[in-house]
Amino acid sequence: MAFSARLLLALCAASLALAKPTSTVHSASSYAGSTVTAVFPPPDATDTSIDTYFPGPEEVGHAGPTPTGDEPFVLETAPVAPQKADVYPLVNPADTEGSSKKSSTFNLMQYWGNLSPWWSVGDFFGLKDASPVVPWGCELTQVHLLHRHGARYPQVGSRHAAFAAKVHAAANSTGFSASGPLEFLNTWTYKLGGELLTPFGREQLFDLGIAFRVKYGHLLDGFTDLPVFRTTSEARMVDSALQFHAGFFGVQQYQTSYHQLIAIEDSGFYSSLNPWEKCPNANNDVAAIGGSAAQNWTAIYLKDTLPCLQKYVTGIELDYTSVVAMQELCAYETVALGYSAFCDLFTEEEWKGYEYALDLDLWYSFGPGNPASAAQGISYVQELVARLTQTPLTDFSTALNRTMDESNVTFPLNQPVYIDATHDTVITTILVALNFTTMAANGPLPVDHIPKKQTYVGSRITPFATHLTGQVMSCPASDKSGNKESYIRFILNDGVVPLTGINHCTANKDGLCFLDNFVQGMKERIAEVDYQYDCFANYTVPWPDTIIDGRMKH
Repeated sequence: MAFSARLLLALCAASLALAKPTSTVHSASSYAGSTVTAVFPPPDATDTSIDTYFPGPEEVGHAGPTPTGDEPFVLETAPVAPQKADVYPLVNPADTEGSSKKSSTFNLMQYWGNLSPWWSVGDFFGLKDASPVVPWGCELTQVHLLHRHGARYPQVGSRHAAFAAKVHAAANSTGFSASGPLEFLNTWTYKLGGELLTPFGREQLFDLGIAFRVKYGHLLDGFTDLPVFRTTSEARMVDSALQFHAGFFGVQQYQTSYHQLIAIEDSGFYSSLNPWEKCPNANNDVAAIGGSAAQNWTAIYLKDTLPCLQKYVTGIELDYTSVVAMQELCAYETVALGYSAFCDLFTEEEWKGYEYALDLDLWYSFGPGNPASAAQGISYVQELVARLTQTPLTDFSTALNRTMDESNVTFPLNQPVYIDATHDTVITTILVALNFTTMAANGPLPVDHIPKKQTYVGSRITPFATHLTGQVMSCPASDKSGNKESYIRFILNDGVVPLTGINHCTANKDGLCFLDNFVQGMKERIAEVDYQYDCFANYTVPWPDTIIDGRMKH
């Protein structure tokens, strides 16, 4: 039986004195909550003795005509920029039969915070008339891409697996029964892996690589050698980079079209793409304040939801952690399996509350409200300035990896295209280090209500496959002399970001800043961030936490 969130809300609004739910009660199966999953390829399917029967394309030959066309550059040749709006082949919960949101404009997939798929955010960052299309008369000369991995399975040891274990333990001890909107729990099993890219996550990065080639392919004409692009060593990071470059260069070409630099991501290793390993305050109570803020808000927005859902299950005692796990299972199961029955359990307001909990976690642990955020992101800013000015790095007192960044082989300074892959919480620290202040305009964030105009929203800033693009371009001089001047601007998920928080950058309808002014502003930002103090000092973050620029004042 399908229950919509609207029906569930009506049932929950009824008197809690109601003795029993009206739907039929069924006992749970003994396999409910089971975590057994299939494995492919099968363990015994690795016989290589028959490989000679299947020669590759080079051995077979007969490829037919293969002339290549010219490189695309849609952001200069088209009147409008391409937009991302679909999540095919996932089933959007709003489109399922019986959903209360089917005829609504509310798209709950856009309220999953950093678990949302990315989509074009339009003018969310405040520039109403700006577009990713290169402004008239300007010519793009360089591009810097920083992107997140695609959709993944939950982290190992997550509360989702703990919830499944709770369900399975109840099914195999005292037993439990679920009815009404929770009836599916009687036969539900946990089918998620751990931390690897899901099939949809692979698609996201492959498509992102194709889109990047269509937008910026012409810049490849400026290379005189193979480019160096970077990622980190975790499996989902390597897979994301490979999927991206397979889309960018082509499946048969990508392995010989560039050099892939992989920074080790493990205890004791660090780089600008995994800076937390060198920053102790990124791994202690200073980093935990976001979780505390989110927990405080969770008890507020779910205070009526918890007793409502408990009415429909006996034999399992639900708590706030269980209910949040259900909301997260909606997101994780959808991006992994294509559909989740958990999605229709919650109302529009409950989904807004869920996203805000994630916003609070990001803000206070990895964003403008954390005193070690700017310090963690500043090493990438150092690299950006080095690339923009073609000046070798000399200060390695931050999270820069000296071995990689001191070499002109692994850290070239003459590329027209740079591509780096990292994690969501690294990107948020980099955005703080860049001083994109419009994102923090309504901070500090309250922990007891959602502000009316929320400018720091995880689903817009750091969803799965989020990507920040720095466009360097040459434009006609403002004095109409016929000369050209160099500018830079940044685009996050197709939304142009104002640079007015950066010293020497002024308001511009297209988000442009003179390149020299931007570089000077970044040098001043690097100088003002006290890496040693913010990362290593023994301090207590005051509460309420009024920090909005990712630095600890002292």
